[in-house]
Amino acid sequence: MSSKFSFLTLVLLVACHVSAAEQTALPLEKLKLPAGYQISVFAQNVKNARQMAVSQQGIVFVGSRDAGLVHAVIDSNGDGVAEQVIKIASGLNMPSGLTIHQGDLYVAEVDRILKYADIEQHYQNLPPPEVVVSALPSEKHHGWKYIAFGPDGWLYVPVGAPCNICETNGGEQFDDPRFASILRFNLATGEKQWVAKGVRNSVGFDWHPVTQQFWFSDNGRDMLGDDIPPCELNAVTVPGEHFGFPYFHGGSLADPHFGQGKKSSTYTAPKLNLMAHVAPLGIHFYAGAMFDSKMQNRLFVAEHGSWNRTQKSGYRVMMATVENGKVSDYQPFVEGWLNSDNTAWGRPAAITSLADGSLLIADDFANVIYRVTYHQP
Repeated sequence: MSSKFSFLTLVLLVACHVSAAEQTALPLEKLKLPAGYQISVFAQNVKNARQMAVSQQGIVFVGSRDAGLVHAVIDSNGDGVAEQVIKIASGLNMPSGLTIHQGDLYVAEVDRILKYADIEQHYQNLPPPEVVVSALPSEKHHGWKYIAFGPDGWLYVPVGAPCNICETNGGEQFDDPRFASILRFNLATGEKQWVAKGVRNSVGFDWHPVTQQFWFSDNGRDMLGDDIPPCELNAVTVPGEHFGFPYFHGGSLADPHFGQGKKSSTYTAPKLNLMAHVAPLGIHFYAGAMFDSKMQNRLFVAEHGSWNRTQKSGYRVMMATVENGKVSDYQPFVEGWLNSDNTAWGRPAAITSLADGSLLIADDFANVIYRVTYHQP
């Protein structure tokens, strides 16, 4: 590497560092949480912040919705406020999803998955990535990904429907069975399997810490009015089972165009129907040690928020109590990003935990990452 390149790289990295003095104040006082929980800004200027992955050293790598960027967020002194926000990759094709596995960073573009080896050692000067999954559908409509390696060691990758509502297996316009599904890949053998079919647009999933059951969020279709169909929380019992899209929504609501002649009993019903258009994205089972013990195995859901509803819905983080494979309770955890005048100043998109048990929430509208902590009230 030439000295000129080294100098330019250093300048770029320094320019991307964000100090506390440069941060813009946000109205955190509007956010409401249960007693004992506090929320603060962990990092700002993380443009279009989406899925997060935390390395062994505590570096938070962050994908982006439309900016084409991947960031590394560093809290070197462990005080809960990041001193550095570094752009480590740019010009990527909607790299919203990323994960870390065995020290390597995997980044999902629309039509392929990239691998950056030994990321902690190379994030300040990334080498060219290895393409580990290629030739995924290239349609950008619902092309944002959320990826993770499961307990089985396979890489899980959703492929959204390239439309509001359409048939994607034998349909006239889009005939590719990979659309509207969740896939998994064995990177060692190259094998591919279906995890779930009939999934309109999942941009969040996780495994229950005890049962290891696979849960995912799904965004309901648009243009049926303010109050239907519901968005969904789902769980897979049998790999490859069909969750209804485009024929049924919310388990029992027949689509006015595609549901004719179909039976709802053919498809797997949601574990919970959510409010219409709340747009659930990232979900995260809590298994940390900081929060109150009743939060163990609680499922946190980032409701990103509606765009085509008269009175907006979502714009909050919810918490679901999962007992014996069912949702027994669903309540707000953080709310207040939606103003009384039907405008919003933030949109939660993804959730993860730090090693200390605090919760991180990515906001792709305010371009920040929040940190939630708990102190016994």
